Amino acid sequence: MAVYTEVSDEDLARFVEGYGLGELLSYKGIAEGVENTNYVVHTSMGTYILTLYEKRVQVSDLPYFLGLMEHLASRGIRCPLPVRNAKGEALSTLAGRAAAIVTFLEGFWLRRPKAEHCQAVGRALAELHVAGQGFGRERANALGPAGWRPLYNRFSIHADDIAAGLGKIIASELDLLEGGWPADLPQGVIHADLFPDNVFFLGDKLSGLIDFYFACNDALAYDLAISLNAWCFEPDYAFNATKGRALLKGYDEVRKLSAEERAAMPMLARGAAMRFLLTRSYDWLNTPKDALVKPHNPIDYLRRLRFHQGIKSVAAYGLE
Repeated sequence: MAVYTEVSDEDLARFVEGYGLGELLSYKGIAEGVENTNYVVHTSMGTYILTLYEKRVQVSDLPYFLGLMEHLASRGIRCPLPVRNAKGEALSTLAGRAAAIVTFLEGFWLRRPKAEHCQAVGRALAELHVAGQGFGRERANALGPAGWRPLYNRFSIHADDIAAGLGKIIASELDLLEGGWPADLPQGVIHADLFPDNVFFLGDKLSGLIDFYFACNDALAYDLAISLNAWCFEPDYAFNATKGRALLKGYDEVRKLSAEERAAMPMLARGAAMRFLLTRSYDWLNTPKDALVKPHNPIDYLRRLRFHQGIKSVAAYGLE
């Protein structure tokens, strides 16, 4: 279970009381958290999610994340809404950690999404991009192209411990991406981590988006490329063109991609694969063997990268 910080019954009861949420009835750690500690909290007034932000999260970024959720919810996006305490604060402290309570979002994430689910995700991502316009804060993408080589340099001498020749592949790809990364594409708020476990469904209907703790300002089409990587590959690493077509169609129905964004999609998809190849490689090499959370295998994204290297047009992803 990914509960890094334990909270006592007494401390949590006092914390909940400060939010005017009634009497604490029960709480339970959520096993699927990776970056932070999460509890589902039941009170006499309802169900909520408590997040304690662990050391990998910059406390200075939290007003952006929490403010963004408030902004998006006010624009009709189905996402958790931060609860403010009696002092009017969305951010507080519990058990020595920065902490926040957000509303509970009904639903479950899909282990085996179908094309219709991908189309709904595409629509939801475009709706998020439209709703993000006018948000008053900005946050640079720390895991964008400027951060890729510095991250690689932190583990480059051990890259071939993951797979033979991986270091040479990454170094060569970084040279290409740095020299040809698309410029002047439409910018805005992006989720930057819209994987299946961050999208909830009730039946076949999308019920909401969660986990905005990688959100930042960057190229909107890059966010779509991240989702293309996350949703449209099968367990055997084959790209599912039907899912790709559905995802892109759903997005384009809400926010039309420009000609420049369409032309840039193969490069953006390569960059998105590189971003997760790098972070997963770093975690694979640096996560202790007895850690609460097992790191993702970076080879999953090496295979995605190899696929994108052979793509010349957005048509190969299903968008005409």
